[in-house]
Amino acid sequence: MIKNVKFVSVPTRDQQRGVEFWTKQVGFEVVSDQPFDDKQRWIVLGVPGAETRLVLFNMGGASGFQPFTFAAEDVQKTYEELSGRGVEFTQPPKTESWGTSAIFKDLEGNMFVLGSGY
Repeated sequence: MIKNVKFVSVPTRDQQRGVEFWTKQVGFEVVSDQPFDDKQRWIVLGVPGAETRLVLFNMGGASGFQPFTFAAEDVQKTYEELSGRGVEFTQPPKTESWGTSAIFKDLEGNMFVLGSGY
């Protein structure tokens, strides 16, 4: 079952400038900063003392942007439960090195990620 919002994605054109703004001006801390692909980094920022997380994501013209990700301890089980209740998934559970994710949509066509791992 969904247990919380895992993180909120914040689109940014310049990831380094975004890191500097969110850390130096807003006061967040870098939780993770690692390569994502050949064009961008996977940057997770946290509110000090809280579980709240932001991901600075360079959209690079990508469509299908999901503004936030829900966390589940068992993505496969949650996928099966929600599918059984009629929730439409556009991507069934997919396992990567960082964890497992699935994508579902609401009645308006908004897409949301369900993820595990970090």
